[in-house]
Amino acid sequence: MLQDPQEYIGLAIEEQLTREHFYLPSHATLFAFLVECFEKGVEVELVSLIQKLLDRGLLDRVGGPSNLTDLYTYAPSPGHFRHHLQHVKDKFVLRSIIQNANEAIAQAYDAPDEVAALLDTVEAKILAIREGSETNKAPSISSSVNDVITEFQKFLAGERKTPGITTGYPELDRMSGGLKPGEMIVVAARPSMGKTSLMMNIAEHVCIDLAKPSMVFSCEMSAFQLVQRLIFARARFALANLSRGYTPNKGDLQRIQRAAVEVAAAKLFIDDTSGITINELRAKARRKKRDEDIQFIAIDYLQLMKSRTKQAENSREREIAEISAGIKGLAKELGIPIVILAQLNRGPEGRAGKSLGVPRMSDLRESGAIEQDADLVALLYRSAYYADDAEEKAELAGKSELVLAKNRNGETGTVPLTFIADLMRFESAARTNETE
Repeated sequence: MLQDPQEYIGLAIEEQLTREHFYLPSHATLFAFLVECFEKGVEVELVSLIQKLLDRGLLDRVGGPSNLTDLYTYAPSPGHFRHHLQHVKDKFVLRSIIQNANEAIAQAYDAPDEVAALLDTVEAKILAIREGSETNKAPSISSSVNDVITEFQKFLAGERKTPGITTGYPELDRMSGGLKPGEMIVVAARPSMGKTSLMMNIAEHVCIDLAKPSMVFSCEMSAFQLVQRLIFARARFALANLSRGYTPNKGDLQRIQRAAVEVAAAKLFIDDTSGITINELRAKARRKKRDEDIQFIAIDYLQLMKSRTKQAENSREREIAEISAGIKGLAKELGIPIVILAQLNRGPEGRAGKSLGVPRMSDLRESGAIEQDADLVALLYRSAYYADDAEEKAELAGKSELVLAKNRNGETGTVPLTFIADLMRFESAARTNETE
């Protein structure tokens, strides 16, 4: 880099070399200074470099003029640059492994009560070494400002596309800005409201329509049941028809076959481990992110998950809080959105009049930590479920609302939906004056 700064400093930056990769502090300081000069367009040559380092009080930290002169006189072949660069990276990886292994040994000898938590921490650190994330965890404020201004300029230029992953529901995307990286989205409702159907409708849109690798953790339903729902809902064929003696026609069979081919081609990974622990889920999600670069995770549902820590053994509220915090931490760590379903308590049933069945964020079961950790809380509600008579039930059939009770990065309000019970499918509904 000293021999040909314009060529090799830029190449080192492209290869994501950082000052942390250098073992000697003097080399780390010199590299950081060279990068600074390169970014400012300042010419790098021996005399001016010594003067600049002297002016900044850094000359002694890089070994003085004699050390710099020695570095300049050492002239390796430029053709070996990538070989030397990889050598520096490899040694950094080895030092990181040694450091993390020593820390793990020390913690293991301390006989921790939370063995699963220690295993989770060690695994995360080792994976971080592989992904190179340890050297990129703290972007500079100038980098963040540049990102913000770039997005603002796109907005002014009319490039107003949804910043996150779309859900397939335009009104929800407009209000939420889509499912953004690092966000935890909680979809909560009473039993039989269609939480799983809505989750799978969103997962279908992400992994099939958008072709983004996705993962679903299902603590309640088997993989077979979820895939069956996915295929027949996409084919718009009601499975209940078969039990009524209906024989599928040629058009039905073609749609089912087409849907099966599309689902088979999708990168959708389903884990139906019942009672999965938060540590197991995080480990599996990390591996899938590493191996398949998954862009979206859905979990059904929060209250069926477990935490094995000592504190959680004696307090269900504490257990739910740990799971909620773990999911939010995983979303930030992997840089992807996570949709997690949650059960509401019996509060909606206890309300009277027009408020009967209408959910509130305070109805989230067992822990206020869920609403605290979540970036978006959506409450699913179908009024027909609480209808008193058949006529009223028929009138309200299909009418559904997704109430955005909390939206950290956007507006709150109601998203009107239509629920097609035979297909177990939610679709966008026209907004009426009553819901505006």
